Amino acid sequence: MLHARGLVAGAASAIITSAALRDVGRAVRAGPRRLTGRMPTVHYFHSVSDPWSLLAAQLLPALGAGYAVRFVPHLVGPPSAAAAPDAERLVEWGLRDCRRLAEAHGLAFLEPPKSAGDIAAAEADFAPGQTRAEGEALLAACGHYSPAVFSFEGETYWGIDRLPYLEARLAPFRKSAAPVVRQLEASDARNNAGCDARGVSLDFFLSFRSPYSHLAAGRVRRLAERHGATLRLRPVLPMVMRGLPVPAAKRLYIVRDAKREAERLGIPFGRICDPVGAGVERGLAVLHRAVAVGRGAAFAESFLAGAFAEAVDATTDAGLRMLAERAGLTAGDVALALADEGWRAEAEANRTELLALGLWGVPAFRVGSRPPHWGQDRLWAVEQDLRAEAAAAQ
Repeated sequence: MLHARGLVAGAASAIITSAALRDVGRAVRAGPRRLTGRMPTVHYFHSVSDPWSLLAAQLLPALGAGYAVRFVPHLVGPPSAAAAPDAERLVEWGLRDCRRLAEAHGLAFLEPPKSAGDIAAAEADFAPGQTRAEGEALLAACGHYSPAVFSFEGETYWGIDRLPYLEARLAPFRKSAAPVVRQLEASDARNNAGCDARGVSLDFFLSFRSPYSHLAAGRVRRLAERHGATLRLRPVLPMVMRGLPVPAAKRLYIVRDAKREAERLGIPFGRICDPVGAGVERGLAVLHRAVAVGRGAAFAESFLAGAFAEAVDATTDAGLRMLAERAGLTAGDVALALADEGWRAEAEANRTELLALGLWGVPAFRVGSRPPHWGQDRLWAVEQDLRAEAAAAQ
């Protein structure tokens, strides 16, 4: 159900995320290199105090050997407070996440240096003669805001999670038989049977303004169904509605990154009508009702698809009713939902619990009482936890 706001927003976002525009941009930026015969150059931005950087840097020798490409390292510091508003939790989460990533990729987990002297020594060892200021200026010019980032001709790739996309672009220059990094993903019914995780809870913390929640919603539901786990939806207000900043560069990277992930996963994405504010609040009110009548997952997927793939304006009654009705809810359900403020206490309780778990962003997942995972690209780890819980119960 498109209205004027949705039509305009959808058209603009479709252009920003257009694969055709991306391909034209790639050709234009590659032009000078091709004309002069220069070797392709990838810039890598490294922070010695960032655990994701310590993993990514371990792959630089293999990348350099595998491609006829120059890999140029640059020093940067930690992300700014605007880009990473909860620095203390980020440090703790980074250590937990990188331990799991290191194991999955067969890399060494390295503790970042903590003292000023150790940090200075590590920086001098990694990139002698370079300064953070130089690297950070180039990182900003490349359009990014975090360390552990690779940049190649106008596009950026964060950490080893996005290296498969960079390697796909570098395929014409590959010298080895296979890519350096493998894509991590949860299995599906075609290549791996489910386990018996009946009685195991799978918490899904989501936001109706999060494109990554859209990419996760259907996949985590199918994962729970295949393994017999009980999916529990734990909605929270978006970061910006909780007073946490989201800089423009970060918003743009997230949208473009979500687009390439959506293409890989075969999920529609790109015609966006931002539901921030009233749209989110109305959606959460209906979700509260939908969960009560057993249609929670269906409505969550419907709303997120409307916001990020169909440019449906959830601030309008017609738009919200359409999103609800295709999820199996009635107009009466919507009316009852909008008259009930119970969702506010639920969203606040979920936010409080998310913070207590050491996270602040979504999508996030927790299997039983195990440590949580953050990111739609951690469903492979969620599946490992489901299998571990099922095995422990036998």
